[in-house]
Amino acid sequence: MNIRITLFDDNAIRRDGIQLLFDNAAGFESAGMFEDCSHLIEDITRTQPDVVLMDIDMPGINGIEAVKIIKINFPELPVMMQTVFDHEEKIFQSILAGASGYLLKKTPPLKLLDAIKELYEGGAPMTPEIAVKVLSFFRLQEEKKTRTNKLLSEKEVEIISGLVDGLSYKMIADKHKISYHTVNFHIRNIYKKLHVNNIGEAVAIAIREKIV
Repeated sequence: MNIRITLFDDNAIRRDGIQLLFDNAAGFESAGMFEDCSHLIEDITRTQPDVVLMDIDMPGINGIEAVKIIKINFPELPVMMQTVFDHEEKIFQSILAGASGYLLKKTPPLKLLDAIKELYEGGAPMTPEIAVKVLSFFRLQEEKKTRTNKLLSEKEVEIISGLVDGLSYKMIADKHKISYHTVNFHIRNIYKKLHVNNIGEAVAIAIREKIV
């Protein structure tokens, strides 16, 4: 059985090239080629692909927004992102949106076919330079989390956990059997250590950096 691929790319020359590649590759089949994502759900429903190839930079609904829509409506459908540039922010936005693979458009045709097959079989193919950036990103995130956790004392982590849970100063004090003024003292220290000025900012950092 052929792997059915639907492509979304606003470059007509590239669409023609991909079409030619699939037409001449055993085990692969073009399900549909589209220049934009203006009818994304309808196009996917009609073409019934096994894999979606998605360009990032398109007019109207861009590739990252399109992946989010696909994952809401077709959660099991794997999506491979493709772009000309290895732009870090777009890489991570794509992955967080639900993309399963990420290749640069300069990837040779045979490697593209191998990546599509890998994606279809449950893998997460990435161009080597993209993989390096992803690994580096998550390593830095873990290091940042470790540094932040070391920055706060155990008691301060307990206090900020209460803030994340929506507890008032008095409720935190009652929970940990300490005075209101002690809670206030710890929170002032948390503000200084996290370089924030209010509860909202402290809570946001606590959630983002997975302190709690």
